[in-house]
Amino acid sequence: MIVSGMILETERLYLREMNQGDYEALCKILKDPDAMYAYEGAFTDGEVKEWLDRQISRYQKWGFGLWAVILKETDEMIGQCGLTMQPWKESEVLEIGYLFQRAYWHKGYATEAARACKEYAFETLEADEVSSIIRDMNTASQNVALRNGMSRKDYWTKHYRGVDMPHYRFTVVRPAR
Repeated sequence: MIVSGMILETERLYLREMNQGDYEALCKILKDPDAMYAYEGAFTDGEVKEWLDRQISRYQKWGFGLWAVILKETDEMIGQCGLTMQPWKESEVLEIGYLFQRAYWHKGYATEAARACKEYAFETLEADEVSSIIRDMNTASQNVALRNGMSRKDYWTKHYRGVDMPHYRFTVVRPAR
């Protein structure tokens, strides 16, 4: 099957650029308070639109961003996973981020997509290191980072939505060639 805008393909998933048609699928993630607990709650309609617009502008600026994760079996967008430049302390780091609909948690999809993004970062972008920045209480996402070959490197408190949020940074370096 040819998926428009496809960036990556794994055994069970396609990753492609998001577009405005993905708004409703994105709402299933970003407006779910349980899925968004690490962000201090669900997003509003306006925040979802802003999030989607930000990904689309990232594709134009960097050639990457968070991508739609499409389940091959159903052709449904079940999450988002991709690469973004994120502030960390005094610099910016290349991050693998992921957010999925709750119905698709604990099935290995986040790990499968994150591993593909790591390979893309090393092989296509020729990055030397990639990170995943994860809130200290988000053990499920920390476990995805560990399964993606990352290890916890450092700690920083981010300020978001008026809340101090401690975060760990997990990293992995490109293997020597």
